[in-house]
Amino acid sequence: MEDTATPKIKLAAPLGWIAVWGPGLLVMLADTDAGNVVTGAQAGAQWGYRLLPLLLLLIPVLYAVQELTVRLGLCTGRGYGELVRERFGASWAWLATAGLVAATIGSLVTEFSGVAGIGELYGLSRSLTLPAAAAALLAVVATGSYRRVERTAIVIGLFELAFFAVAWAAHPNAATLASDAVDLPLGNGEFMYLVAAVIGATFNPWMIFYQQSAIADKKLRLDQLKAAQWDTAIGAALTQCLTGAVLVAAAATLSAGGVSTGIGSVGEISNALLPLLGENIGRLVFSAGVLGASLVAAIVCSLALAWGVGEVAGYRHLLEYHPFQARWFYGVYVAAVAGSALLVWFVPDLVWLSIAAQVLNAFLLPLVFGLLVALAAKVLPEPLRPRGVYLWVLIGVAAVVAALGLYGGVAGLL
Repeated sequence: MEDTATPKIKLAAPLGWIAVWGPGLLVMLADTDAGNVVTGAQAGAQWGYRLLPLLLLLIPVLYAVQELTVRLGLCTGRGYGELVRERFGASWAWLATAGLVAATIGSLVTEFSGVAGIGELYGLSRSLTLPAAAAALLAVVATGSYRRVERTAIVIGLFELAFFAVAWAAHPNAATLASDAVDLPLGNGEFMYLVAAVIGATFNPWMIFYQQSAIADKKLRLDQLKAAQWDTAIGAALTQCLTGAVLVAAAATLSAGGVSTGIGSVGEISNALLPLLGENIGRLVFSAGVLGASLVAAIVCSLALAWGVGEVAGYRHLLEYHPFQARWFYGVYVAAVAGSALLVWFVPDLVWLSIAAQVLNAFLLPLVFGLLVALAAKVLPEPLRPRGVYLWVLIGVAAVVAALGLYGGVAGLL
């Protein structure tokens, strides 16, 4: 029997890394969802480039958090919810799942709002775009294979790269960017509320559930650790830079050296950015980015919910199972997708709703961070367990980020 206490970690061959990559990159592409786009645009419109340094500083923190899910998934072959239930009991597991449900519903509402907003740019009714998007999401998962779902979602998510073209065309002013970076109105409640939204948009609870379950579903091995870490690191840098690109474009076009009133809808963001690339190309580029972000995030967070509830409740929760073999798993996925689409059908496309969903994530961070670090300390074999200076730095930085998110969320509500 292999000694799990002293795992032997080998570097995967470079070409073999391609087969390993996917869970980290996909969950990060999903993190740049419609809510993130709206939050980044609102931050740029209201406060110029002031929140860009925060976005970039969160890259290593995001990597460190998600990298723990990589270690846990590789070492145990089980998902986050299942491990919480095994180690800390059903009460903690259901509490973590309640946070997952709240975060997923908030994300799905913003994703379908993004789809509806883009459709309305082209004169398409929600009665057409929302059922079409929901049907597409159900069809992707109906393939019955995690690898096919992963590849399809990554292809969709790559449309988000369009945001880089928008930022480049905006020609941001370097002097203004530098001055904004040191001009932080920390005493302003509205500014701190957006700080909380940026933090919540970066750390979604469903990201932890999804990546660990995806690694288990994909049956990755411990000797593929390095490849999985690079998958996560590149994804973490990419998602924050994509959100930063939206912020830069909005700051350059919507914030004329001062504090503006912000934006009111996805369509308003698009209309403001159209002059950068021309009306037709600009609308197409922005629409591709938002649709890619919305659809890939909807796939990922819905799967995270279905996996997470399945792990805690104990029902079958693998994509390889036929729908009749895993009725609850597919039922939760369908209910999440269809229910959220139906809700958006009757709700106006409001930016405040997307930002509020991100702030909710910030309030859930202490629970998510705490359980994840506790699992890593209890479950991982000694060589892979975070310890010493790294452990205390990780705990300290995570605590500061979580506290800043809580403070910003409360300050913005007062």
